[in-house]
Amino acid sequence: MTISVRGKLEWLFVLAMLIGGACVAWGVGRPEGDVVRRNLNYIGLLILVFAAVGSLGAFRRAHRKLLLHLGEQLENVQGDMDGHVLVDRSDEDGRDARPVNHGLAMLGKQMEDFRLANQALTIHARLAKTQQTQAENILGLVSDAVFVTNRFDELIYANQAAEHLLGFQLSASLRRNIDKVLFDGVLIRLIREARTTGLNHPRQVVEHTFDAHHTPQTFRMTLNCIPGPNGAMSAVVAILHDVTREKEVERSKTEFVANVSHELKTPLASIKAYTEMLMDGEVDDAESIQEFYKTISGETERLHGMIDRILTVSRIESGAVPVALEPVSMTAVIKQVMNLIAPQVQAKRIQIEEELPPVYYQVEADYDLICQAVLNLASNAVKYTPDGGMIRIAVLVDEHRGVVTTEIADTGVGIPAEDLGRVFDKFYRVRTSCAVAPGTGLGLPLVKFIVETIHNGAISVISEPGVGSTFSFELPLVA
Repeated sequence: MTISVRGKLEWLFVLAMLIGGACVAWGVGRPEGDVVRRNLNYIGLLILVFAAVGSLGAFRRAHRKLLLHLGEQLENVQGDMDGHVLVDRSDEDGRDARPVNHGLAMLGKQMEDFRLANQALTIHARLAKTQQTQAENILGLVSDAVFVTNRFDELIYANQAAEHLLGFQLSASLRRNIDKVLFDGVLIRLIREARTTGLNHPRQVVEHTFDAHHTPQTFRMTLNCIPGPNGAMSAVVAILHDVTREKEVERSKTEFVANVSHELKTPLASIKAYTEMLMDGEVDDAESIQEFYKTISGETERLHGMIDRILTVSRIESGAVPVALEPVSMTAVIKQVMNLIAPQVQAKRIQIEEELPPVYYQVEADYDLICQAVLNLASNAVKYTPDGGMIRIAVLVDEHRGVVTTEIADTGVGIPAEDLGRVFDKFYRVRTSCAVAPGTGLGLPLVKFIVETIHNGAISVISEPGVGSTFSFELPLVA
């Protein structure tokens, strides 16, 4: 059997300790004061000190070696702990390292499990962060205002539309109570009520009107409550969809149906009454019968005109009407329109002023459609101008800008300032004009569509109640 160097030194120190102990014991057995006894004691003590120091140094070296070896093994644990041992089994001290080896192996396995779990959590966190960023980017593009409050009624998210609508910045309002962020008390109350009743009603839809940017707007609010792990409400997601325009269109359609129904009933009632009188033979003379026929024919034409205008608007907006653009003289268009409305002008004794350029100034337009637009404007001017009034029609050529401007001005009832922005809205009628003349609210929207959508022009209006109105539109001049 091979004995290692370390083992030989240990046996030498043990032997020295035995010899030293024997010398001391032998000296103790000698008489007191004997020189041999004193020398044996000195020699024994020296041998014992030598053995002790040597054993201590060997212990320290073994301990240092053990610590260095353990440090190396712990570093290897971070890489691959499987199969590493603190001390080789062939070493005579290997039997003492078995528990440490087993513990290190278990520690290595746990550390590897922790490393894999940490790696998976890191991947999941990055994925969640990416998904959150994508969701925020998507919500940022949504035109509806979206914001989220937590269970403490603190703002935790808002998109750009919400910031613009409600007048705050998310960076400065994050984690602040909605009392200090939102300006509308009803909106704050609705959010808190939704959070309180969220367990029974997780989704609520209400309509609310408030002054956004000093303009009343109506919103359809969708409040969604998100429950937390413990079942309590953890967040409220509020989505504000602007339905102001939809409400106006709905109201305009309702008014349009009512107006059209009324307008249709009037000629139909006349046609029905005169027809029944003719059928019952209540009129005998030929002159009265002829007068009845004329009335029926006139009311029929009136009815036909109303229906035709409604259908024209529908066809033009749907693109069913073909557009044939060609060089057109606005002077020629004005002349034709004035011939068409001459009977109404004469009946009301209206004075007409014309300012027309030579016919060689032309615009690129569809002749029939541009005639329809001018006819609508001229008919409105005649309709809302009182007897003995004046209408001015002018065509102005600006060669420098390359445009031709057509103006139709009247001395009629005028349009209030609050209605000027809506006169071109479909189905909309100025209330002060309803008492002056009947209508469907489709003439001016049709004109705007013909001028701007079909001919890429621009139309505008200036008006003053009791003074009159001036409608004008521009079209590009043909070189």
